[in-house]
Amino acid sequence: MLDLEAVRAAGANLAGQCRRTELIHSHYFSERLGYPLFFKCENLQRTGSFKIRGAYNFVANQPPDRLQRGLIAASAGNHAQGVAFAATQAKIPALVVMPESTPIAKILATRDYGAEVRLHGINFDEAAILANQLERESGMLYVPAFDDELIMAGQGTVGLEIVQELADAETLVVPIGGGGLIAGIATAAKGINPDIRVIGVEAAGAPAALLSRRQGTIVTLTAAHSLADGIVLKQVGRLTFPIIERLVDEIVTVEEEEIAHAIVCLMEKAKLVVEGAGAVGLAALLYGHPGLARGKTVVVLSGGNIDVQTISRVVERGMLAEGRFLKVRVELDDTPGALAGLASLVAELGANIFHVSHDRRATRLPLGRAEVHLELETKGHEHIEEILAGLHVKGYGASILN
Repeated sequence: MLDLEAVRAAGANLAGQCRRTELIHSHYFSERLGYPLFFKCENLQRTGSFKIRGAYNFVANQPPDRLQRGLIAASAGNHAQGVAFAATQAKIPALVVMPESTPIAKILATRDYGAEVRLHGINFDEAAILANQLERESGMLYVPAFDDELIMAGQGTVGLEIVQELADAETLVVPIGGGGLIAGIATAAKGINPDIRVIGVEAAGAPAALLSRRQGTIVTLTAAHSLADGIVLKQVGRLTFPIIERLVDEIVTVEEEEIAHAIVCLMEKAKLVVEGAGAVGLAALLYGHPGLARGKTVVVLSGGNIDVQTISRVVERGMLAEGRFLKVRVELDDTPGALAGLASLVAELGANIFHVSHDRRATRLPLGRAEVHLELETKGHEHIEEILAGLHVKGYGASILN
């Protein structure tokens, strides 16, 4: 049975095996939001996410004969690394089935921890189908990603640490994928303080828990997608859902641009690198959900396993959303000095050119005209309007590019 004592027992199992991650007070975001805000930094955890807690606790509670043939799991990335780490500690093999879309950084990290990786399917759910089939064929022990009481108890140690360190916390904001993390955290936190509020956050492209709550039963999505790949599932767990219904006060969703913006904000303002799933809590507080939190609030940054290519795309999207980056198409005369004149005007308007491409051969252009694509560093949406107006005044036909 999942209860506070089960979470405390998991904490004893995890002693010395995983990091008691920092609980950081953010002065910047506290001032911006108007209440004390703290980050629980599971992005700094061993293996880069909270998943190590559940996987290790699960393995630590198995009889030796169940471990002899090794471990098998399905994962979008973070659970994979937790299982690989647990298998290494137990000196047994591990096989993880991961979706074909899994970021390469998570695949390589899983292999670095000693697991064999097999890619299959377009999402976690399809990977899990193959993993269950291989479990039956091989006799390996399947390690659930979330829908197991030992897994939930391990994840719940995140909540246990929060309330031990910040006894007067009033609101916890937690990502929801399959529900193991929020079920464990809510069990621990409300077991100690029944009045604490627990808020769940999903990506709008994968709102399985929210729709299940509205229907009063588990809903299976026909499709699920998001930048927050760690919480993209078509349904919540059979065991996690009743706990969510009983203990989670509210569930909200956030859009892709909001997630991207939150990732950039965390890098710039808090000097913390998080993946999409780890940023959804802050995204919910910053955009679209006023009044969601009250009093001392803790946002769980559930993971930091984001690859460099994704960071590059996210930073660009975040800068676009903030009006700090502009892509614009400009037509000008194809004459000597015309491009230099355009660059000089852009400088006068206070923008910095990141990249420029010049094309005089496009068939859609009249003879004697050229097309220029500019990527500009800007200072906000008002500055963008000033730039477009300045280009128009000087006779340049400018249009924003997506």
